[in-house]
Amino acid sequence: MNSGRIVIVDYGMGNLHSVIYKIAKLHADVVISSSSEEIRSASKIILPGVGHFAAGMKRIYELDIKKSLDYKALEEKVPVLGICLGMQLMTDHSEEGNVEGLGWIPAMTKRFEKEKLNGLKIPHMGWNTIKKENDPLNILDGMEPDDMFYFVHSFFVECKKSENVLCSSTYGINFHSGIVRENISGLQFHPEKSHDSGTVILKNFINL
Repeated sequence: MNSGRIVIVDYGMGNLHSVIYKIAKLHADVVISSSSEEIRSASKIILPGVGHFAAGMKRIYELDIKKSLDYKALEEKVPVLGICLGMQLMTDHSEEGNVEGLGWIPAMTKRFEKEKLNGLKIPHMGWNTIKKENDPLNILDGMEPDDMFYFVHSFFVECKKSENVLCSSTYGINFHSGIVRENISGLQFHPEKSHDSGTVILKNFINL
C-alpha cells in the first residue's frame, strides 16, 4: 500500500505504540516523531493523545511544532487524523485548563456535566456506536450502524457548524464523536483499539 510517509506526532501525551502497530500492520510507511522537519516531510499526519488538553498544547509549544502542524494542515492540506485528545486539540478552546487549541475546526471542547448524564459515570469509558453525519473524506466508509468503538474521555467536542460533524454518539447526551473540515478529520474514539471496524477506518485514512 503506497501512501507516502505517515508521521504520528509524539508530543509526550499517551502511548503511541498501539497506533503505530495498527498502521504498520496495514503495510504503510509510518514513523513516530516530534521533529518539525519530519512533520513537514509527511504525506499524512496522525495526532493521537490521551490526557490533559492544556498539557497537550503546552507540549506542542515547547516542542516548537505548532507552525509545522499548521502549515501541513491548513496550507499544504495533507490528510490529518486526530484521535481522542488529538481530536480535541484541533478545536478552538477547551474547558479543560481554559486554553486555546489549534483552532483548525470551529468547535469547543466541553466537560461532561454529571447531572445531565442520567446517572452515567464520568469518564465515558467502553464501547459505543456512532452515527455518521457528514463524511466528505469517506473516513467512515464501510461502517454499519451497530459497529462498536472504544471510548475513554471526560470531555467532548461540540462543533459550531453542522457541516463539521463527522459523526455523533450518545452518552446521556448527544455529542460529536467525530469532526471534519476539508482534509482534517478527528475521532473521539480509539480506532486502534476498536478491532476490525477501527482497522477499516485507519485503512480508509491511509488510502486518502
